[in-house]
Amino acid sequence: MADNKLYDLLGVPRTASDSEIKRQYRKLAKEYHPDKNPAAGDKFKEISFAYEILSDPKKRDIYDKFGLKGLQEGGGDGGFGNFGEDIFSTFFGGGASPFGGLFGGFGGMRGGRRGPRKGDSTVHRLKVSLEDLYNGKTSKLQLSKNVICTECQGVGGRAGALQTCHTCNGRGIKVTIQQLGPGMVQQMQSRCPDCNGEGESMNERDKCRVCRGRKVTQQTKLLEVNIDKGMRDEQRITFRGEGDQMPGVEPGDVIIVLQEKAHDCFRREGIDLFMKHSVTLTEALCGFTMIIPHLDGRNLVINNPPGKILEPGCIRTVVGEGMPNYKNPFEKGDLNIKFDVTFPEKYFANEQKLKELEVLLGGRGPSAPLSKDVEEVDMQDYEPGQDKNHDDDDDSPHMGPHVQCAHQ
Repeated sequence: MADNKLYDLLGVPRTASDSEIKRQYRKLAKEYHPDKNPAAGDKFKEISFAYEILSDPKKRDIYDKFGLKGLQEGGGDGGFGNFGEDIFSTFFGGGASPFGGLFGGFGGMRGGRRGPRKGDSTVHRLKVSLEDLYNGKTSKLQLSKNVICTECQGVGGRAGALQTCHTCNGRGIKVTIQQLGPGMVQQMQSRCPDCNGEGESMNERDKCRVCRGRKVTQQTKLLEVNIDKGMRDEQRITFRGEGDQMPGVEPGDVIIVLQEKAHDCFRREGIDLFMKHSVTLTEALCGFTMIIPHLDGRNLVINNPPGKILEPGCIRTVVGEGMPNYKNPFEKGDLNIKFDVTFPEKYFANEQKLKELEVLLGGRGPSAPLSKDVEEVDMQDYEPGQDKNHDDDDDSPHMGPHVQCAHQ
């Protein structure tokens, strides 16, 4: 049997034209609009819903072929996608639907969530050192959360004292319909102010003496956070079901986000470690031995043999002394050391020593010849921040700081 519910709502036959449907909707909208008839809010919603379907050729075709069930399931071509799942959850929500028995029985169809909804997750940031991420650590985190009241078992008060909120009819939300134009309505939802979104209320004298009707109490929980070797900055550790509890809601999760603190010596990139070390010119040329305190307490001895010259800014790698690989800590990255060479700050006063050093370093190139065509000048230390290009005389023309000579 064909489904005629939407046509009956508008009072038009199945053969009605688009203009007939529009004309009938305008007539009924004026009669049942909430601004004119506040008691007919639900009726206006039904009329607006019916017009939304029958005024759209694709949706009307799906409805004519498959009925309301075809609309909710998409009719095979997604023809109801524009109206959205949120409106269907309101219209086909079962007993709490504003359409009463008209659309009852659709609540268990495809698209509805099975089982209780899950609560929101709680996120906590935990600062950890690079040593913690290298060696692994167990940290204890104390947090407060809501748990179902054991005195009233989450009812909020005396058994049987709960009553359905008359303002929202138990839905927990207040729906406001605003007509924007012919065939266009805007539905706005807000938390019911009378029941605070619970859908139920009770008298003050009937409320639980422990939770005072809130259904939950505060509890302190101590979590042990296991930081495994090789974990990274911003890595998440999830505790399933340790979030806030509420009656009829699956507890959410507690998510710990690791936040790596800056280290004085090492910098991490993936599973590799980087560090800087300064050596003197003598050490860069003649070799040296250095000790590096590692993240696990070991002291690494690094040798650079005499004759193996270190250039300023060069990087040397110690294989296998980087960070442990997460979930495979026996495999490690590399330690990379960037060397800065510190040159002497004072002049060499001993001319004989300078000559000996010149011979050891391979000598110098030929000096520039002096003649009457050249002019000898002296060098001084550079002093930044001083602009010596312009004259301070106000009468002299200034061409601006960025003027350059044109190349011929």
